[in-house]
Amino acid sequence: MSGTTTAAGPQGRRGSGARAGANRWVVLVVLCVSLLLVAVDATVLHVAVPAVTEDLRPGAIELLWIVDIYPLVCASLLILFGTLGDRVGRRRVLLLGYALFGVASAVAGFADNAQVLIAARALLGVGGAMIMPATLSILRQVFPDRRERAVAIGIWSAVAAVGAAVGPLLGGFLLEHFWWGSVFLINIPLMLVSLPVGRWLLPESTGSGDGPWDVVGALMAAGGLFGVVLGVKRLGGGESPLGVTTLAALAVGVALLAGFVRRQRRRKHPLVDLSMFARPAFSTSVGCIVLAMLALVGLELIAAQYLQLVLGLSPLETGLRLLPLTLAAMAAGLAGSRMLHRFGPRAMVCSGFCLTALAVLVLTGMGGTANDVLLLIGFVLLGLGLETTLFGAYESMLSEAPPSQAGGAAAIGETSYQLGAGIGIALLGSVMNAAYAPGLSSVRGVPAADSAAAGHSLGEAYEVAARLGGAPGDALRSAARDAFVHGLHVTLLVSAGLLLVGALAALRLPRGMDCSSAASSGAGHEAGPEAGPEAGVPAPREPSRVGAESSAR
Repeated sequence: MSGTTTAAGPQGRRGSGARAGANRWVVLVVLCVSLLLVAVDATVLHVAVPAVTEDLRPGAIELLWIVDIYPLVCASLLILFGTLGDRVGRRRVLLLGYALFGVASAVAGFADNAQVLIAARALLGVGGAMIMPATLSILRQVFPDRRERAVAIGIWSAVAAVGAAVGPLLGGFLLEHFWWGSVFLINIPLMLVSLPVGRWLLPESTGSGDGPWDVVGALMAAGGLFGVVLGVKRLGGGESPLGVTTLAALAVGVALLAGFVRRQRRRKHPLVDLSMFARPAFSTSVGCIVLAMLALVGLELIAAQYLQLVLGLSPLETGLRLLPLTLAAMAAGLAGSRMLHRFGPRAMVCSGFCLTALAVLVLTGMGGTANDVLLLIGFVLLGLGLETTLFGAYESMLSEAPPSQAGGAAAIGETSYQLGAGIGIALLGSVMNAAYAPGLSSVRGVPAADSAAAGHSLGEAYEVAARLGGAPGDALRSAARDAFVHGLHVTLLVSAGLLLVGALAALRLPRGMDCSSAASSGAGHEAGPEAGPEAGVPAPREPSRVGAESSAR
């Protein structure tokens, strides 16, 4: 579908070509603010998990849902709201997402039980799904030249790293002074600023509206993803692999996803143009994004619990310990454009995975006592490696997709990002639980029922130990801490293996960065002569046809 874009704000009322050229950088700033809003909420809860566990006392499965229902709902609905934006306007959907984000944040902040918090986090996921598709699709539109787009993606990804840092730091600071619900209330001022600024500065854009809007297909994808992840969650919570509920969730999820793929292949106007996956570079980039996010979010959650519950750090101290990871990621993102031009996508993504795997192996040296030097080295290497991987994968994915499919490519990229985050928490959390629980099966002096309860999580083990008191309580606390460290080591080794698989997969990416073809294919495609030298940039006052907004969704 061809997109129609109209400029908004004061820039749009000035007719000079120079001002039109500057508009794309202003648009990038607004898109980065939108990304920051979503990125902060994806990580802000990590340092608050122990406080939430103590206050709401969720079960193991409920705790997993509290943390990762947000990215899973967001991933499931990205395609739906991306295509809705094609119909009613992407800026309009974006602003509605801001409003819903603020309302859901207020509900989450004052939740008095786990069920309400899970529902509020789900609504946050809906808001995030309304916000996120605009970022990459508009970025691809307004930066048709591949060299400039690489710089823009570097800034975009660095902002994502800033969000990852701001989340734990703000969460830690707020937990030092307020209750855990305050970590959600920080979204409200961001929303209040983003609503008027986005309405004033962002250009409106819509698709041509060809073909029906496949709501059924989007719901099939959402149901399929939830079914598969629910099965993984139940396995991680200690359920039998042959349990009826577990098998049913996995079977229904796989069936719905298979039906979704079949439906998209048959439709004249699919939500997702699956033919893009026939391109090795595109499909490889998507897989690399999933693997990188799987490692990042899962490890960050486990690391936050290790720092607080094993080392006894405060939430603010935990956020500060994680800061080097994000600062290193920011540096890699800002340097990514030059690195990609010099080394090419294949070397960049493959080396990023290898560097991340090395960082994970370094972190296996973490034990029951603090080792600040090891943590610093491990987190810096982790930030550099993951951001290098994500930058190269995102840039290759967007550049590999034809301009006519930019919207669909953006939706797939954001879906893989959020899906990797959600599955990472579920998968690595499941590995962690499976390795942790057996260490508490037979602690001297501790009743079997208490041992079983302590096996749910380290936080619950500490609560049981405090209730038992005396020698049994001390023995349970020590055993739980040792079991958690053992589970952490197993999880890190599994993660390192997955990262090495990603390094091998990255060998399918192109060796070099072809700037001439990307620029010629994107710049000025379907643009009229009045587009001038800034083809692909929202034109002042008058609507302009932009080929980069074409989409086969």
